[in-house]
Amino acid sequence: MKIASDFRRIAREALRGRWGIAVIAGLLATLLGAGAGNGPEVTLNIRDSGAAIDLSFANQEVFSTAGGIAPELKSLIVGGTVYVVLAAIVMAAVFFVLGSVIEAGYARFNLKLVDREEQAELNTMFSYFPHWKTTALTNFMKMLRIIGWSLLLVIPGIIAAYSYAMTGYIMAEHPEMQYDEILANSKAMMNGNRWRLFCLQFSFIGWDLLAALTFGIGNLWLNPYKQAATAAFFREVSGTERRVYTAPEYL
Repeated sequence: MKIASDFRRIAREALRGRWGIAVIAGLLATLLGAGAGNGPEVTLNIRDSGAAIDLSFANQEVFSTAGGIAPELKSLIVGGTVYVVLAAIVMAAVFFVLGSVIEAGYARFNLKLVDREEQAELNTMFSYFPHWKTTALTNFMKMLRIIGWSLLLVIPGIIAAYSYAMTGYIMAEHPEMQYDEILANSKAMMNGNRWRLFCLQFSFIGWDLLAALTFGIGNLWLNPYKQAATAAFFREVSGTERRVYTAPEYL
């Protein structure tokens, strides 16, 4: 049974000579919403002292009217709030569907990277649009289940999140499955393996601290490393590992 260091080693071997395309793929996945909280978000705050509009993209603030909005514009903004909310809901739905499709494509990209039997290319990330209903519905139901368990207690919510952690990879491998099959397979696959995934994620804590010192720039390289290691983890727990010869790694 492999441990965290084994998955990190497999990831490094898979990324050797492929760091450039892996960084670009990871950046595209983030910008296109493959993961919670990465999409564009507009926040409107109206207070007694005035109002402010903040625009963020990929979790980064790109514009803010923190100085306040002129009082004569406040009534216009308040009157148009309903339309803004409706537009935001539509945009959020579209972005959720797009992010779900890209998530499956990015999982396939990383599986190809780890397998090294097929060339991992950027167009792989956009190959799941024919399955947009499955990817979106699966992610929506996964989100509902995690939120539902989180409403009970924090620990059940964390367990649920780890139970469905392999959902994206299963969607990538079996887009013909129904959402309940995908979620059930992920839950069965992670039974007894949740702690192992936690240990793998925690093993990157040192790199996370170093990335933080670079004001997040280091995440451009750290995230592909993490994703490749997680793809290797999926191959092991799903019993679908490919036998790939690699030369020994000398330090």
